[in-house]
Amino acid sequence: MVSSTAKYSILLPTYNERRNLPVLVWLLHQTFTQNNLDWEIVIVDDASPDGTLQVAQQLQKLYTSQRIVLKPRTGKLGLGTAYVHGLQYATGNFVIIMDADFSHHPKFIADMVRTQKSADYDIVTGTRYAGNGGVFGWDLKRKLISRGANLFADTALRPGVSDLTGSFRLYKKEVLQKVIAATESKGYSFQMELAVRAKKMGYRIAEVPITFVDRLYGESKLGQEEIAEYLKGVLKLCFI
Repeated sequence: MVSSTAKYSILLPTYNERRNLPVLVWLLHQTFTQNNLDWEIVIVDDASPDGTLQVAQQLQKLYTSQRIVLKPRTGKLGLGTAYVHGLQYATGNFVIIMDADFSHHPKFIADMVRTQKSADYDIVTGTRYAGNGGVFGWDLKRKLISRGANLFADTALRPGVSDLTGSFRLYKKEVLQKVIAATESKGYSFQMELAVRAKKMGYRIAEVPITFVDRLYGESKLGQEEIAEYLKGVLKLCFI
């Protein structure tokens, strides 16, 4: 068990996650309760047509508005801006960013908290590509794209982080606020730029191996445009 006087705010952007959200929130509740940690979930829904916001409203009634904070937007405005939006309403002194599709299991949060506390790290990032981390549910093409993207970024940027495209991270809130203010990307290169800029700003980053599992319900939002944006993002970061 991990206990702490800190408060952890989970930023959870959603789009068409109606089927995933109830179980994910329950698992987060279990994780934080079992480890005696204070928490809240800030849900930023981008006008999901499948009724995700309505499900979130029911969850808020169940878990209370102190635990479930709803900050919806009027349209699909991008992942990076969703984090910027949600961060304004986070009341914790630590912020956890993760996906709402079960790619990131809450069971790894306790390890991330322990690692952060062990040496007062500024950021702890989950990694699929170190230790006993891994990926399940992807076909060979998707694995090659992800590995290739990380290899390309690692070769070009030398960031000292094994999983630049990962989006399961724990930040000190003040660190995320400073790094996000300097970040220009708004889409799928957003996570990479956060890590690269954090390193250049002198923040200390630790890694925790995680198992990444492909989404249970819904469709992946990764397409050719996102891949092209990522490649442009890597080249741009070579010159910061």
